[in-house]
Amino acid sequence: MISVYSPEEFKQQFLIKQKGSRLDNDILLTAKQVIDDIRTDGDQALKKYVKQFDGEIAVTWQVEKQEREQAWEVVPEEVIESLKAAADNIKSFHQKQLQNTRMMDMTEDIMSGQLYRPIERAGIYVPGGTASYPSTVLMNAIPAVLAGVEEVIMVTPARNGKAISPVLTVAADIAGVDRIYKIGGIQAIAALTYGTESIPSVDKIVGPGNAYVAAAKSLVFGDVGIDMIAGPSEVAVIADETANPEFIAADMIAQAEHDKDARAVLFTTSRVLAEATTSQLKQQCANLPRREIAEASLIDNGAIVLVDDLEEAFTLSNQLAPEHLEIQTAEPVQQLGNVRNAGSVFLGSYTPEALGDYYAGPNHVLPTSGTARFSSGLSVDDFIKKTTFLYYSKEALQKASAHVATIAEIEELEGHSRAVKQRTKRGERI
Repeated sequence: MISVYSPEEFKQQFLIKQKGSRLDNDILLTAKQVIDDIRTDGDQALKKYVKQFDGEIAVTWQVEKQEREQAWEVVPEEVIESLKAAADNIKSFHQKQLQNTRMMDMTEDIMSGQLYRPIERAGIYVPGGTASYPSTVLMNAIPAVLAGVEEVIMVTPARNGKAISPVLTVAADIAGVDRIYKIGGIQAIAALTYGTESIPSVDKIVGPGNAYVAAAKSLVFGDVGIDMIAGPSEVAVIADETANPEFIAADMIAQAEHDKDARAVLFTTSRVLAEATTSQLKQQCANLPRREIAEASLIDNGAIVLVDDLEEAFTLSNQLAPEHLEIQTAEPVQQLGNVRNAGSVFLGSYTPEALGDYYAGPNHVLPTSGTARFSSGLSVDDFIKKTTFLYYSKEALQKASAHVATIAEIEELEGHSRAVKQRTKRGERI
């Protein structure tokens, strides 16, 4: 069911799989062709690829006001209430991330600081088609709205090329999305980047997608901002002998059922717990609707690592830098300080990762494939630009001029030196 590793085996056999190219060359070539065509031919190329990949073309790509209103009539009230409750928690958490323009230094002669300004238009990509992910709508759109983005545009594949799930429309309304378009895949990323006759370009694209979407985002980066190149979902659990193997197995399966490439890893000091968790994985997978996917994930990409102590567990976890990290130990809160690399941390046996996926408030768009070593989850900051500003009086520049000129001349940039000296000559008017 799942492989058991020593710490050395884990480093040599498991961690090595995390390195290397994350994007298939054939997929990149396909994405480049689609992007180039849409950049050149706009709607004409967009229609061609929507028909090619989705089979049908909606009468209108945009979800009109009437369709948005009708969605509220068909989505069950309990679903609406759950989405509203989750949205309230997400708003409350992300509201605290907001910052104001600030002054770093201010005297009579010198002033410096930082302006905080939202981007003008954001694109939200939401996977769709055969499945619906309203939580993705909330997690991506709410921080953008809170940041003050002027227009939030959502794209998502239509079912049979004609309509999107009403629950996505309701979630978009709750989150404050301005426009929704029924397109997905590479063609949606290209349209958002370069704009077409019917779809406006945006300044940044966020949201998860399949390998084709990831490839497209990697290719358009630079012409548009992106959040990250998302890899397969992953969870690591650090547990001691006090943990419940039933809970651990349930959380590992929750990740494994995403897809066959998903990763679930348990670091534990207890061989008894490791054996009990293995048994629970078999039992709980037996009646899982997505059993085939979960079992394949656990067999090919799952791991149980027996460590000598919790210090070794945290060392290995920090090397893995997991998307989600659960700490199920006797004193989880006290051990939070041992975490160096992780997308999001879940403390204690009653804080399952699924709580963060849907409801609690922290964002579920998180760095994967070890990128938590140098990046963070989605936040209000992803939709904010920080522009520094500076003011010097004539007297302040006089004091600094010799140092500026010296450094400029060391770098052989005489024009820089002169730009200061011209202003500090005796009698110069400013």
